[in-house]
Amino acid sequence: MATIQDVARMAGVSTATVSRVVNNRQLVSEKTALKVEQAITELNYEPSVLGRNLRTSESRLLLVLIPSIANPFYTEIIRGIEDAAIDQGYNILLCETGSDPKREDIYMNLVRNRMADGIISMDPAVNKVRLVELAKNHPIIQCSEYDKDGVISYVTIDSELAAYDAVTYLLEQGHRKIGFINSDNQYLYARDRYSGYVKALGEFDLSIHKDWIVHVERVGFEDGQLAMAKILATEDKPTAVFADSDMLAVGALKEIHKHGLTVPQDIALVGFDNIEFSAMSQPTLTTVSQPMYQMGKESAMMLIHKIKGMPIDNVVLAHELLIREST
Repeated sequence: MATIQDVARMAGVSTATVSRVVNNRQLVSEKTALKVEQAITELNYEPSVLGRNLRTSESRLLLVLIPSIANPFYTEIIRGIEDAAIDQGYNILLCETGSDPKREDIYMNLVRNRMADGIISMDPAVNKVRLVELAKNHPIIQCSEYDKDGVISYVTIDSELAAYDAVTYLLEQGHRKIGFINSDNQYLYARDRYSGYVKALGEFDLSIHKDWIVHVERVGFEDGQLAMAKILATEDKPTAVFADSDMLAVGALKEIHKHGLTVPQDIALVGFDNIEFSAMSQPTLTTVSQPMYQMGKESAMMLIHKIKGMPIDNVVLAHELLIREST
């Protein structure tokens, strides 16, 4: 394996000059740079990335915090992050926190110890106090879940408006008894989607029916199934149900079928996110589509700009209601 000394000898320059060409070509003359680059090519020399990173205090590594790798909602966002990061010369490290404070500390320490350059947090249960404290001295971006009154920059959609649009669509279809399967109200997105649900009902002079609203602690197929079972157990059943994630909606769909009912004839169903499962269910699922890939690319570019000291603005992307067979 060729060394920096071999390159220097072949190019007729010092090792310091080779280092300058590798790290910042503009520091040497064009003629010298070309000689060094030719020697690097002929010798197939590979500069030490670790050594360069230590000198520049950069790891070229971005951490991505997610609560669970099993949730398909994150797949497209991660792909967007990775594509943007690689295009800018960075790599990503996917960090599954399990919403465990101890695991969060391990990952945050990587940034504190300069083993990573910054964090994109997608964990709605992340310890916000620690994250804000870390953001005072290190680049942090929040993606999807964020703090409305916080100091950390974010990429998201307007969840309240998206939920409002989904429920309004059901109301315009003639439904007046609409149930809601929602996530834990400790999360901003769950509170916003509940607000959108309430706002839409209010505009049609409809009151809130508490027996038709079920909050879940986790967002999985089984959780949607259990929530739907509670709604179906009510004496006066709704004619439509809005779920704040496609995972919950697909679970609800299974439970509806289990009770011998059909969608949308007996109960219409709307989900949220537009994960791949939503287009493969039977019937296919009407859902709020989030621009997940774009969210990922935007958050990665924002983080890289922040690392470089460039100014950034919060980004709120547009959503779309996809009408399919379940309504």
